[in-house]
Amino acid sequence: MAEPVIITNSISGAVANRAQCPAIPYTPEEYGAEARRAVEEGAVMIHIHARTPEGVPSYEVEDFAAITEAIRAQAGADVIVNYSTGAIGVPLEKRIAYLRALKPDIGALNMGSMNYAKYSRRRGAFVFKTVFENSFDTIIELCTAMREAGIKPEHECFDSGHLANLDPLLDMGLLAPPLQISCVMGVTGGIRPSARNLAHMAEQVPAGVAHEWGVIGISREQWSLVAAALSLGGNVRVGLEDNFYLPDGEMARSNGDLVARARRMCEDVGRRPATVAEARERLGL
Repeated sequence: MAEPVIITNSISGAVANRAQCPAIPYTPEEYGAEARRAVEEGAVMIHIHARTPEGVPSYEVEDFAAITEAIRAQAGADVIVNYSTGAIGVPLEKRIAYLRALKPDIGALNMGSMNYAKYSRRRGAFVFKTVFENSFDTIIELCTAMREAGIKPEHECFDSGHLANLDPLLDMGLLAPPLQISCVMGVTGGIRPSARNLAHMAEQVPAGVAHEWGVIGISREQWSLVAAALSLGGNVRVGLEDNFYLPDGEMARSNGDLVARARRMCEDVGRRPATVAEARERLGL
């Protein structure tokens, strides 16, 4: 078979709630159960946005700690834990605090400021719109904190210019290959979600730098982007943060449903899910 695929599960985002999808976990125990289902279907990395047990988005150390403990207890102590660090209106110091306290394997690192919005064609209006601040000062401070804590950055790139932002960080010696690069597609304000655009982004990785790359497809475009990434040799992320629906339009009953479909797509193109050990080696963990 061709190169194995690192499958990441984005277990729960910071915005959607159970009124939109009943499977979204709130309590640590529910996070743990969802992670177990995902790992059983082939995921090796769990991307975490924390919530309180009532479902409110949280950036507190104790909530990240409780969720991480539950995930490791139910999904295995060796599963790769990946914390979100992106937020709007949350002080950078608070986002760095839970990284330093808990030292996950990986920390997401957004690679550029951008308009960030959701637009409804049916309403003819924005559902929300804001500016997502990720200046070089912010990126460098997060990157430095991760280096000091022994955390591997995951470079989340919402447009091709965000990949070019890696160049000065590499020149400054702030990054150690292999890099982990995620092409985020489908957010209004970022690059349009198409296979051609994904191929373009994959080609923008700084030349000669060892790396792993993959796709994060937002909304129902997720499945065409997963197919494109698998064909191009990339890794994939699926989960209830990014998309609630299977390719036939049925709502997923759990993160496990989404990961199972991604695994099947891997196998359909002659690839297979990476093991945790393979993923850790490839990512330099």
